[in-house]
Amino acid sequence: MTELKMPSVLSFDRKLEPSDAVMHSGNWTDIDKASKWSAIKLFDRRNRAVFSNFTKEELDNEVLLKDKMGKPNLSWGDDASLPFDQDTLKLSFSLRVLGGIKEPSACNSRAYQDKFTDVISEYISEFGAAELANRYAYNIANGRFLWRNRVGAQDIAIYVKHPSLSEALVFDAYDYPLKNTTAANENVIILAQLIELGLTDRENVLIEIEAYVNIGKGQRVWPSQDMVLNIPKGDKSRHLFSLNVNGEAIAAMHCEKIGNALRTIDDWQTDLEQPIAIEAFGSVTQRGVACRSSRNDFKTLITKWMTDKDISIEDKHFVIAMIIRGGVFSDGDK
Repeated sequence: MTELKMPSVLSFDRKLEPSDAVMHSGNWTDIDKASKWSAIKLFDRRNRAVFSNFTKEELDNEVLLKDKMGKPNLSWGDDASLPFDQDTLKLSFSLRVLGGIKEPSACNSRAYQDKFTDVISEYISEFGAAELANRYAYNIANGRFLWRNRVGAQDIAIYVKHPSLSEALVFDAYDYPLKNTTAANENVIILAQLIELGLTDRENVLIEIEAYVNIGKGQRVWPSQDMVLNIPKGDKSRHLFSLNVNGEAIAAMHCEKIGNALRTIDDWQTDLEQPIAIEAFGSVTQRGVACRSSRNDFKTLITKWMTDKDISIEDKHFVIAMIIRGGVFSDGDK
């Protein structure tokens, strides 16, 4: 078998395309009354706090340290919360599921592309996309995409709408623990079958998702935070994300954050018991670790697969999940 090298140009378009998510407030008892929900707007919060982070120079100098510890830390930033007469956050977004798994979006080696198409076609013929679709569906059902807004909630209900459904699929997020990745629940299977239709080019799939989170009246909610670099001293230091909808600035979450949660399906690596997001080296930046190495990273596994070397079924699922994730994986980047 001729050894194939990773092309110098190789990239894949993302196959799961979530929109940004917007936040509204209302009451748990009004879930079925669309007119009862109001946009959540950002507001300024200014606090007089204390310093808790110090430079090495300050830590090595007792006088400097005590001087800074005695000073107030004046903070100014965006914030968002529910009104004091409403107890529930509503988070809404849409999800497009795209096909084209068998074709790279860019590849400058015809031999590699032909082999790639053959290998991925064989995988689809044998497994379909059911295993991965079930995992993505599970992460919709459990509300993982709510991130911090999910923690400590009294109740969480997820509604999924699609034209093929006579009524919305409804999930109680607490029925689907975050430490797991799949479930045999009937509604999860129906949702997984919809996602698989999109991934395997049989239908253009667009799903609408609404999550209702009962966190209590007046409680803080957590939009995405915008990265703003080189903020001048004294200026606002915390900028939250909002979207302009019909002239209103509505608190919102980034589509990238939603996408990261949906692809948190990698429990095939062995370093962590919890599933992690699909990444080439299993990077978990919040913990400063990479759970995959040159032994089982994406490029190593796809190179073995393309050159007819044995890799496990779980490794094949991981490679396909990376293709669905998308990205640029040209030779020389490793």
